[in-house]
Amino acid sequence: MKTYDAIVIGAGHNGLTAAAYLARAGLDVVVVERNPFIGGASVSRQIYPGFTYSNCSYVSSLMRPEIMRELELPKYGLQIVPYNGGLTMTRDGGYIATYKDHDMNRREIARHSARDAEAYDRYAVAVLRQCRLIKPMLMKTPADPASLKPRDLMGLAELGRDFWKLGEEGMYDALRFWTMSCADFLDEFFENDLVKAHHAGSSIIGTGLGPRSPGSAYVLLHHYMGEVDGNVGAWGFARGGMGAIANALAASFQSHGGEIRTGAEVAQVIVKNGTAIGVALADGEEIRGRIVVSNMDVRRTFLKAMDPKDVPADFLKSVRNFKIRGSSGKLNIALDGLPTFNGVPKDCPALQGDMHVSDTIEHFERAYDDWKNGMWSRRPYVDMMVPTRIDPTMAPPGKHFMSIFVQYVPPTLADGPWTPEKRDAFGKTVIDMLSEYSPDLKDLILHMEVRTPYELEDEVGLTEGNIFMGELTLDQIMFNRPVPGYAQYRAPVHNLYMCSSSTHPGGGVMGAPGANASREILSDWKSLAKRGRS
Repeated sequence: MKTYDAIVIGAGHNGLTAAAYLARAGLDVVVVERNPFIGGASVSRQIYPGFTYSNCSYVSSLMRPEIMRELELPKYGLQIVPYNGGLTMTRDGGYIATYKDHDMNRREIARHSARDAEAYDRYAVAVLRQCRLIKPMLMKTPADPASLKPRDLMGLAELGRDFWKLGEEGMYDALRFWTMSCADFLDEFFENDLVKAHHAGSSIIGTGLGPRSPGSAYVLLHHYMGEVDGNVGAWGFARGGMGAIANALAASFQSHGGEIRTGAEVAQVIVKNGTAIGVALADGEEIRGRIVVSNMDVRRTFLKAMDPKDVPADFLKSVRNFKIRGSSGKLNIALDGLPTFNGVPKDCPALQGDMHVSDTIEHFERAYDDWKNGMWSRRPYVDMMVPTRIDPTMAPPGKHFMSIFVQYVPPTLADGPWTPEKRDAFGKTVIDMLSEYSPDLKDLILHMEVRTPYELEDEVGLTEGNIFMGELTLDQIMFNRPVPGYAQYRAPVHNLYMCSSSTHPGGGVMGAPGANASREILSDWKSLAKRGRS
């Protein structure tokens, strides 16, 4: 039986990133994926003739530029096309838009509040100040504050130095920001409800928090830390759909001799004498590897794919307590043409970006209340886009693809499990609400795919449908992610590693967990090789 140097479980973007770095370093690597296609949540599929759907993730910004350079992803076809701003609509036909142009932004905000237009630059500076503190940490292994190892002590000293550089006022602001709610943060700058609502959306996407929940300000920051073509905070579409990211990663991996096996579901990680030695597939086949790397979330890895006797009991208890609360749904729609929106000019460039209909913080909170009560939101927050305005490759000529991300959708309903009938009723709720803002939307729908947390877990492997594979709250970031003492991508089983979004720095199509994990694996691999030669 062949023994690989490394087995990577899951062909999501972090698994492929880790695999590509390992293969690039000369390791013999195989990626095993349970689905017949690769990509995980970063996937594109043609499930309606002529249309390419970005089924789960739908925009790109967080993918680290250093990963794109080092793995030569543009060489393998990856192109991120930036889009121009976005807008939030009101029920009476009004709207507020954002643009890439700074002066246009100020004039647009001034339409609603001259005071808020003056405050916008202060808001942007405050957010960027936090980004400057956090962004350098994204591609670093978290220092363990309980360790006396030189590299951990140096890492903590470096973090302390960067924190000290903020100055007295900056340090106070940082500590407040990390624990405060998004609503409180926005209140410090803006007075207009629509202006605040437009900026609040990023604080609740993918998380079981409302904009008034402590910690939601950090989630807002998480979505600001990306960049496109060097523009910090910018967002764009992966040309050809989000699957283009996974396809480019796979091509880079395979160019270094990597092997991908689809339709290969892992039933269990094989452990012998406290060491991972391979995986057993659902069909009974066993694959042997010197190391095993899991791109599944931490719960699926240790509670479903491992024998409990192979894992310390205290670690399993911490894993069970790791918060993975699904709160999102998705609609993917094939359109016969472009929908119009009440009060928004057809040539408004902001229509190329993300569009929302939640126009007050109170709207967010009422939607969040429904989720807490075990029902999908009656008037949910939506982040909808028509990427074919910029990328015509995703639909036939004259047709369009619409992506609608929905918040809040509970993984378990108060009246029982999800059924196809409830899924369709959820989809109808969303479309009925949007039709108040776009009266021709229903008539343009050719096909619609509706995905609840049930589909996201059953088809993609996201526990409870949580797109970040774990809440991004202060108790679950950096050296606490996923479990204190195990934030450096190593599991409490020899030769078993973690590389999914359950690890630092968390979710989003970023690639950083996979890249960071590969660095730790290669460091251990070199040590093993030296011992083997001695």
